[in-house]
Amino acid sequence: MAQEQFEYNLTAKEILEKEFKTGLRGYSPEDVDEFLDLVIKDYGTFTQEIEALQAENIRLVQELDAGGSARREPAAAPSSTYETPVQPAGTTNFDILKRLSNLEKHVFGNKLDDKE
Repeated sequence: MAQEQFEYNLTAKEILEKEFKTGLRGYSPEDVDEFLDLVIKDYGTFTQEIEALQAENIRLVQELDAGGSARREPAAAPSSTYETPVQPAGTTNFDILKRLSNLEKHVFGNKLDDKE
């Protein structure tokens, strides 16, 4: 499924720091209208993005519920059968060893280095 890219005209900082030119009777109505048009357009884009993400979230939850129940109930296997643990996608043995090493360093500190 292709991800739709959303464009924003303004950042929160730009909105916060916006200064309007003042005329004899206050702010220039044209400047204010132009700026507010951009704000309104961004709010519309934000709304579309939120709706798209909510719809995708609902779809993924339904997909998980539909397919996940089969995964939660493991098939009966003989007790002598050894099942290889499933690693998260993109995890390699090197990643696991590196994480284990970092954990040992965190738990034991420099004690490991001092013994060598």
